[in-house]
Amino acid sequence: MSWGFLRDVLSGVNKYSTGIGRIWVAVVFIFRLLVYIAVAENIWKYELDEFECNVKQPGCENVCFDHFFPVSHIRLWALQLIMVSTPSLLVVFHVAYRENREKHHNQKLYKSLGEIDGGLLCTYLISLVLKTGFEIVFLFLFYKLYNGFKVPRLVKCDIRPCPNTVDCYISKPTEKMIFLYFLAATSGLCIVLNLSELSYLIFKYSVKCYLKSYVKKHQ
Repeated sequence: MSWGFLRDVLSGVNKYSTGIGRIWVAVVFIFRLLVYIAVAENIWKYELDEFECNVKQPGCENVCFDHFFPVSHIRLWALQLIMVSTPSLLVVFHVAYRENREKHHNQKLYKSLGEIDGGLLCTYLISLVLKTGFEIVFLFLFYKLYNGFKVPRLVKCDIRPCPNTVDCYISKPTEKMIFLYFLAATSGLCIVLNLSELSYLIFKYSVKCYLKSYVKKHQ
């Protein structure tokens, strides 16, 4: 899979972000996307082939693997990266809408196309809420699907067609667990950054509105 489109989305929205938003883009691109492409993808590449059970009953390993890993860690992580990045498209689309509106009216309608105010401010706040929501939902999914962020060395399985309770062994459990902790930490950092940016924008807009009303009142 090519991740070029996601890089372009992050680069595009970076032009219209606040300072905190640019830090978020850097964290997603460097500590999540690059780590996923360079390292994490290879760790889970052969997880089914390296999942071994102490029985040769046909189909037993497959059903046990499916039971303990209903969704691949790496595919869920990829889906998380896509979902938390796509709300940024809302901002890009809104700026494109402003550009088209100015072309249609053939006049300058905005001080700056990328200035976060008015309708673009609402769009930006919605994108932050969506990104934070997706981060929390996926962290919850990781926690529930895999019984926390731990990868056991040994799991016991008694699902048919296994003849009895068999021992199954997961490859590189410590290495996988380290990357799951890294995943949780970077997701948590992104949530903090999103909430910080959300609070900053709301505070900034509230102060701006208060100053406007104050000036009008005294005039």
